[in-house]
Amino acid sequence: MTETFSFDRAAIGAARDRFFAPVGQRPVIMGIVNVTPDSFSDGGLFVSKEAALAQARKLAAEGADIVDVGAESTRPGHTPVPPEEEWARLAPLLATLVREAGVPVSIDTYKAVTARRALSVGVAVVNDVWGLQRDPDMAHAVAEAGAGVVVMHNRAAADPEIDILSDMLRFFERSLEIARRAGVSEAHIALDPGIGFGKNRLQNYAALRATPALLALGFPLLIGVSRKSIFKDLPEARVEGRLVGTLAANLLMAAEGAQIFRVHDVAEHKAAFEVLSILGAAKG
Repeated sequence: MTETFSFDRAAIGAARDRFFAPVGQRPVIMGIVNVTPDSFSDGGLFVSKEAALAQARKLAAEGADIVDVGAESTRPGHTPVPPEEEWARLAPLLATLVREAGVPVSIDTYKAVTARRALSVGVAVVNDVWGLQRDPDMAHAVAEAGAGVVVMHNRAAADPEIDILSDMLRFFERSLEIARRAGVSEAHIALDPGIGFGKNRLQNYAALRATPALLALGFPLLIGVSRKSIFKDLPEARVEGRLVGTLAANLLMAAEGAQIFRVHDVAEHKAAFEVLSILGAAKG
């Protein structure tokens, strides 16, 4: 039997616009909730509905503008999760989270069927780590619901010979064309350079340095470096100790003009961005 979906486009649109509204005025914080057993940073911590809801409420209280929920780890070497298993992890949680989080909710998935199921219970933004290019139906799912979408650059494997900026620009050109053809509004799209995805360490840093060139495309830019392995060589930089590197990179990217930051440590980023704002105002 073919699964059918209905979407509350008005509610989705209101939540989507609430997410995008502060862009350009202040840094927008996307708090991470992984309901996975194997995510690199917090795998297994929030697999129960109660733990995931508590974490989402905590992040919202600390200042998250949106909560991003994922049920499949996309770390290097991860094991792909079938759609039914992915949804089994999400179904007990999402509707309650949309009602009770107090902030918009996004879904971290590259599967259109999972996105449609999530959007049908009020999720407002799809965070696609394959930039609408893995599942040919994903852009249509976003358009049908009137949702927002984060388009992330990705590669199947790192190639040290390529120029990563040129590759990102070509990738985003394809993704944006897919979005346009499906009817996704450009006003509802953000781009993500995909730090840690299909890049070696030097290319990850090059992708961050490319922030001005990516901003020139005219879309909000999301930075997702939270606790990632590019900081592993810092002193005391076990996964839980990578906050210093994460904060340093995100503050620099904010100063460069990036607008959205996907993070595990919301309170620390909220405080750091407030300091950055005060210093900017003082400088002006």
